Amino acid sequence: MTPRVVFPNKVLPYLLVAPQLAIVLVFFYWPAAQALYQSMLKEDPFGLRTQFVGMANFSKVLADPNYINSLQVTLVFSIATAALAMSVALLLAVMADRVVRGRGFYRTLMIWPYAVAPAIAGMLWLFMFNPSIGTLAIGLRKLGVAWDPLLKGDQAMVLVVMAAAWKQISYNFLFFVAGLQAVPKTLIEAAAIDGAGETKRFWTIVFPLLAPTTFFLLVVNTVYAFFDTFGIIHAVTGGGPGKSTETLVYKVYNDGFVNLILGESAAQSVILMVIVIALTAVQFRYVEKKVHYG
Repeated sequence: MTPRVVFPNKVLPYLLVAPQLAIVLVFFYWPAAQALYQSMLKEDPFGLRTQFVGMANFSKVLADPNYINSLQVTLVFSIATAALAMSVALLLAVMADRVVRGRGFYRTLMIWPYAVAPAIAGMLWLFMFNPSIGTLAIGLRKLGVAWDPLLKGDQAMVLVVMAAAWKQISYNFLFFVAGLQAVPKTLIEAAAIDGAGETKRFWTIVFPLLAPTTFFLLVVNTVYAFFDTFGIIHAVTGGGPGKSTETLVYKVYNDGFVNLILGESAAQSVILMVIVIALTAVQFRYVEKKVHYG
């Protein structure tokens, strides 16, 4: 039986967690409370006059066709980014797990992109696919593809999805490799002796055992697509062309910091926070039921 840890001083446990609690309070709860309060105000761009309007900002935002468009764009972008980043990372992790010589060097190369800032990652992809000077864009035109993400919304969406997924693949790769290393080799060897092929062994043994890792990455990638891709979109498309890549988080920035519509921007940030919390809760409520922790 594990002995119970008893602190000699009753105040000591609170002092140990105080720094973390202070950070959470200052950088999460306080800004969230400020956003909630500001979402019920109507301010002029200079902040000289303030009027309490209650839920009027929320009603106006939810009735705005541009906001509904941003919601649809965010859903498409988030699903595509999470699916691409996780599937490619899983494939690379499986390939890396088979490498015998130089395994450490190969894995180190795979995780390097995660150290690149989102804005820099976006600029790298923009340079490669720039319709005027991009090397890959020139190659696409030679193949007969009319590539121009600066004018075509669907191509702009493809470009930001690829850039955002590339940035997140390294993070997913780390966890998938760790999950693959935790899979008991005896199970795989027993299945091989029973005549199960390599593909069948993966889908019936390895992948189900990766369910906890996959579920965790699904939650992380969803939050990443909603929030952390702002720098990529800002650097690559700026929400264009024609608001075809304007996600919810980018619309919050555009309305609040560019157009100075502070009350509606705060209302959008509150709605975005509620959407992400609700989506995460749904994932834990329904998706986690299919996850088996060994």
